[in-house]
Amino acid sequence: MQRDELADFLRRRREAMRPAEVGIADGPRRRTAGLRREEVAALAGMSVDYVVRLEQGRSSQPSVQLLGALARALRLSEDERDHLFHLAGQQPPPADGAARLARAGLIRMLDLLGDTPALVLSDLGEILAQNRAAVLLTGDHTGFSGDRRYLAFRWFTDPAARVVCPPEEQEHHARQLVADLRAAAGRRTGDSTVAGLVDRLRAASADFRRLWAEHEVAVRRADRKTFLHPQVGRLRMDCETLVTPDQGQQLLVLTPADAEARERLELLRVIGIEEFPTGAPGPTPR
Repeated sequence: MQRDELADFLRRRREAMRPAEVGIADGPRRRTAGLRREEVAALAGMSVDYVVRLEQGRSSQPSVQLLGALARALRLSEDERDHLFHLAGQQPPPADGAARLARAGLIRMLDLLGDTPALVLSDLGEILAQNRAAVLLTGDHTGFSGDRRYLAFRWFTDPAARVVCPPEEQEHHARQLVADLRAAAGRRTGDSTVAGLVDRLRAASADFRRLWAEHEVAVRRADRKTFLHPQVGRLRMDCETLVTPDQGQQLLVLTPADAEARERLELLRVIGIEEFPTGAPGPTPR
């Protein structure tokens, strides 16, 4: 771990950030160059004290998860992210596979979308980043580990993941998840990450085995889904998916499909983050 170099890099990246890039108003009384330490801490989900110690070269070695959070908070490019990991004495996440971080350009697009819910997903259905509007609508999906990182795994193994989807849409939703995973498996033939996920799903869920055997393939670009929110009720949303050129990551943008959904989304912004039912991770957006 190169503490002094790490401290200098983090400090300079923080000072180079414009508050507007992360949705923070840049008022006339603002004297700090770039972001404040407490703003970086809030964006990364860590304590201000730890950010201070990192910038002063007094911290313990950051974990891979913490470094990923810092990379997202500071909107680092892939090269900058890898440099951050090297300075901290950690191995950067592979360019391919389930451990990837959301691309910096997609993170910036999340910020620019503002009050429009949007998420960044891997091609295997792991939510890599969400803007605040998406968290309000769907709950926070970024804190899962193991196979529970994947939307399909939670859907087929945890009943709580399905209670926020209307019963009449659940079969259609399940078929979409399987068809999308089938398409990813076809693109990534021989990839042990994909093959292992499919094998574990087949072992864990008879419903998944049934749908997988039908060999439906579909990469979703646009769709319409109903979200059941515990505070504001049903929201009918149009889902538009933008895919990176290598098809490795996707930006999912959710817009109200009708006036009622628009009003309820506005109400949700006023209410703020509320708890979802026990065990439920929030409405599954895919």
